[in-house]
Amino acid sequence: MRKKIVIGTRSSKLALWQAGFVADCLKKEYPGLEVEMKLMTTKGDKILDAPLAKIGGKGLFTKELEQEMLEGGIDLAVHSLKDMPTEVPEGLVIAAITKRADPGDAVVSLKYGHFEDLPQGAKVGTSSLRRKAQLLHARPDLNIQDLRGNVNTRLRKLEEENFDAIVLAVAGLTRLGFKDRIAEVMPREIMLPAVGQGALAIEARAEDEEILEMIAFLNDGDMAACAKGERAFLAKVEGGCQVPVGVFGSVENEKLQLEAVIASLDGARLYRDKLTGAKSEAEKLGGELAEKLLAAGGLEIMQELGLLLDK
Repeated sequence: MRKKIVIGTRSSKLALWQAGFVADCLKKEYPGLEVEMKLMTTKGDKILDAPLAKIGGKGLFTKELEQEMLEGGIDLAVHSLKDMPTEVPEGLVIAAITKRADPGDAVVSLKYGHFEDLPQGAKVGTSSLRRKAQLLHARPDLNIQDLRGNVNTRLRKLEEENFDAIVLAVAGLTRLGFKDRIAEVMPREIMLPAVGQGALAIEARAEDEEILEMIAFLNDGDMAACAKGERAFLAKVEGGCQVPVGVFGSVENEKLQLEAVIASLDGARLYRDKLTGAKSEAEKLGGELAEKLLAAGGLEIMQELGLLLDK
């Protein structure tokens, strides 16, 4: 058994929490194991003055870590599953997906306790096209402004830039000790989460059998099935992490239910549906749900978005 493992991670507080969580799990499972964390900077960390959709949604927070892994500088990388492109580079695999934390989106506000309390024309901050589209579908009057930066930066901007509210992932806020800042968790009827939101993905080299065996205990079977279905849906609609698409899977009695949404950027058109099937056929289910929503009108939205983002 390997005596030392090197984990690659981004240097944000949330990324460090996530890598630290996996490191602690490994050390508990294998007493005496040395776990080193190698801090790295990704393209998504460097470019902070432009909307994510404009700088390319796929691999913004993963590419540099993956390159380092392929070159042997690190043994594995820990990512937020929602940041991972649907295609993993050749030579690498998602070796484990952890149990999901709360997948919801949180309203954070200094003035208002609920989403419905926001006044007409309220200034709301988010960097996510998915959140923007669903927020505007529920409340076309809102003034949605782009908001970049890590969790701490966004919380600071809430006050400094006079936002009425900002929307952040519940899991990130909770992991960093900011659960008390959550005014409300958005109802799933209004806001479906990003693919894999709340779960961590552990990526490793495909041929590194020892590492794959060592981290297998971290894999949650039900969440892995949800992730397969959710990621298959996203792959079919050809979206990176920056498209107005939400999808959420849940498992009960070996049955997987997938619910998804495709919305126009202004929220005016929104297509939403769900399918249930065998957990073992998660990828097939995700593909079928994608085809259903694309046929309903989602394809037109995705084509329009492609033209917009190319400009």
